[in-house]
Amino acid sequence: MKSRQTLVELFSTFVEFTDDCFHRWVSDRVLQKTMQNGLAEQPETSEAYWILYWHQQWHAQAKRRAEAHLCAYVQEPCYWVAQRMARDGVQHLISDCFQIAIVALPKILADYQPAQTASLKTYASLAFGNAIRDTLRQQRQADQRTDWGLLRKLSQKQFIESLQMAGFSSAAITQERLAWMCFKTYCAPDQNPKQLSPPNWEEIAKLYNTQSLHKATPEALEMRLKRCARQARAYLYPAIASLNVSRDDTTGELQDTLPDHNATPFAVLISQEEFAERRSHWSQIQSVLTTALENLDPKFQQLLTLYCRDGLTQQEIAKQLEMKQYTVSRRLSSVKETLLLALARWSQDSLHISLTSPALKDMSVVIEEWLQQYYQPERRLEGDSR
Repeated sequence: MKSRQTLVELFSTFVEFTDDCFHRWVSDRVLQKTMQNGLAEQPETSEAYWILYWHQQWHAQAKRRAEAHLCAYVQEPCYWVAQRMARDGVQHLISDCFQIAIVALPKILADYQPAQTASLKTYASLAFGNAIRDTLRQQRQADQRTDWGLLRKLSQKQFIESLQMAGFSSAAITQERLAWMCFKTYCAPDQNPKQLSPPNWEEIAKLYNTQSLHKATPEALEMRLKRCARQARAYLYPAIASLNVSRDDTTGELQDTLPDHNATPFAVLISQEEFAERRSHWSQIQSVLTTALENLDPKFQQLLTLYCRDGLTQQEIAKQLEMKQYTVSRRLSSVKETLLLALARWSQDSLHISLTSPALKDMSVVIEEWLQQYYQPERRLEGDSR
């Protein structure tokens, strides 16, 4: 893959696949024009500035346009994560993994905290990997379940939402919900949902007909609930669909329907101030974590060197240090907890951040990113000056 060089390219081009491999960067003219106009008005050449700017706009009035720019920006980390996952034996194409990951972008942008982490690329890479693993795990679970096992596992909220998504009317949903409840009555709660015996449709139909004005035969109820199971499966485990389709540059753009948005001087000023504050915070975070790392026992520092700098697996480290793999795992967890404690204390004292579960999760991501930078200094972070 040829790396993109300019800010305009970074925020306006998308991956195009051919034979499940990267083929070229395809430019979206509307996004390209937006970036060119933005750079003409505000000649800021830092990636970090424009990431922060578009992330702010994503939270404000220009959500669709900003998301499109940020979607373009994270194309490279998404591709490399997808390639790694596909090569690790997940039995999916790179393009499939790519689409699974990129669909998670809105949630990633919602969870991303610019003030507490320096690199959207690193944060997105971690989140993309998690999104792919979670989706594939859910798909495996769906493949293992029969229609009846799936219906037995569904919550009422999921059942109703799946039918709403399929376009069922309120009256139809009421009838299907009654059929589903009758079905569940004859599926013992302690049965394994993956291995349910065939339902007794005669008994289910009798129960249904005592509660509904619309009588139904056992065969009709079976067909209706099979249809409900298909809708639920499609709702919970949607099929992978192409997002960045192959197209000629002259035939249209992904963002043709997006409204134009011009940054106000005040918005630019806020971006500049927050960018400077963010860099200051990141510098302080680096100092806190470096001090905590230097105070670690040498054996823990050696462990991190092997794991983060040399890229050894826990099994390889255990063999080299002649210890059990679970010992390596426990020590790595202990090290990260020590770093997390140091960062949490600083965040409380300096930034007055409450130590909620989401905040601790964000700090853990910061530590992962910082470890990569500390042990692999050749990796350029977007927070660095260009």
